[in-house]
Amino acid sequence: MHLAFIQTRSQAGLLAPEVIVEIHLGSGLPGFQVVGFSESATRQIRGRVRSAILSSHLKWPDFNITVNLAPTELPKEGPRYDLPIALGLLVASQQLPQRCIVGREFFGELGLDGGIHAFRGALAAALAATRAGHACGMAHQGASEIATLTEGRLITAPDLLSLCAQLKKADPEYAPRGTPLNPDHFPYPDLSQLKGQPLLCKALEVAATGGHHLLMTGPPGVGKTLAASVLPGLLPPLPDKTVQELLLMQDIVGLTERGGPPFRAPHHSSSVASLMGGTARALPGEISMAHGGVLFLDELTEFPHAVLNQLRQPLETGLIRVNRAQHQHQYPAQFQLVAAMNPCPCGLAGDPDRRCRCTPDRIRRYSQGISGPLTDRIDLHITLQRPPPELLLSKSTGGQSSSGDVRNRVTLMRQRQRERQDCLNRDLSGDNLLKACQLKNDTERWLIRAVAKLNLSARSTHRRLKVARTLADMSGDRSVAIPHLKTALTFREAPSTDDAGAV
Repeated sequence: MHLAFIQTRSQAGLLAPEVIVEIHLGSGLPGFQVVGFSESATRQIRGRVRSAILSSHLKWPDFNITVNLAPTELPKEGPRYDLPIALGLLVASQQLPQRCIVGREFFGELGLDGGIHAFRGALAAALAATRAGHACGMAHQGASEIATLTEGRLITAPDLLSLCAQLKKADPEYAPRGTPLNPDHFPYPDLSQLKGQPLLCKALEVAATGGHHLLMTGPPGVGKTLAASVLPGLLPPLPDKTVQELLLMQDIVGLTERGGPPFRAPHHSSSVASLMGGTARALPGEISMAHGGVLFLDELTEFPHAVLNQLRQPLETGLIRVNRAQHQHQYPAQFQLVAAMNPCPCGLAGDPDRRCRCTPDRIRRYSQGISGPLTDRIDLHITLQRPPPELLLSKSTGGQSSSGDVRNRVTLMRQRQRERQDCLNRDLSGDNLLKACQLKNDTERWLIRAVAKLNLSARSTHRRLKVARTLADMSGDRSVAIPHLKTALTFREAPSTDDAGAV
């Protein structure tokens, strides 16, 4: 009787739980069975592992082979277990010394020619193994980047035979670390490209400074899409924890995007599963892939009502839990929502030069797809008009700051916010919000009258206070004053906000 135990990793959201591959070579008729797997899955594993061993000029053990992946209650799928099963067979049949697998973990897919292939989730597995103090045996593809991100010891090889040769060495070669990612790389349009839109540029800087959500309403071609793509370039480099979470999710879904804060712009035909997360494996959705960056919803009114309502909870908590029959995973979703919509179906409502032919009832139905609770969670509402043609064709920036200048100011302001309250202004709530605003008596009385006159809800009042706190930060004031509150009130779409200035 021959036994072997190989350490590997499974996948559970952003985590990689430890799995022990137990190999038993028993007497009797030759056979191959993976306990807990279906017959078809067992045949697939046997076919890949057997072909890889024979193609590597190694001997397939003619025993009654039983493979168990412990713990049995942990969901397991995918070809990542090919490599540990193959190495376990070689150790159990004494073709590979036992010392070669001590203190090491292995994961990877095997090709029929013995090649070792990369798989989704390798970053999470390597990171968990490194934290456990173990070296890793895996595919050569992408190993340098993983070694850089995890700072782990990775034994890599292009095929099974080469990996066995590396494992037999007293001092195997570890994968070299690649070039660190450049946190200052921001592949987004510059703010100076937004000409003739001073209100929009101001709103973008306010949104970037306080992390506020933004809704833009205006006719087609006014610059809403360009403005949304500019915003990620105004955000500071992501914290290390956010970068790690983002890279783990990108690795799970098979993305290779690298650089500054992410920018995701799903189409309005996207389903709830694609936006919030789903599939049978409960993979992260668009809101999680926008973690630390911007989620842009263009043509907001074209999104299904049920899809938009799903955004309300993650906007408040910054987390999303994706539940499926066998998988329940929680993913981070701390994103900035930027939405754009036309004022009416034809997009000409409010245009002084062209006539809108939409009836009031049609305009009302057009905007009914967006629920009040959702718009109430968006801090900044602005209405845009077409800029004069002479400004669009002007080569001068008109004194408009570049994205780099604004990003430097935003970085400084966000650092001050975290030093003061340990979070961005967007995340303030309750007593912490009132403490951060430091309202004086006359300012507080003015706000009470404005809230009563505008009939604002508690959430709307707090949202405006958060924006006012950001405006005070941008002007260098320690406390929120009446001018900051007036400006915060005008950053909403309700026409009655003009009356607030006279309160």
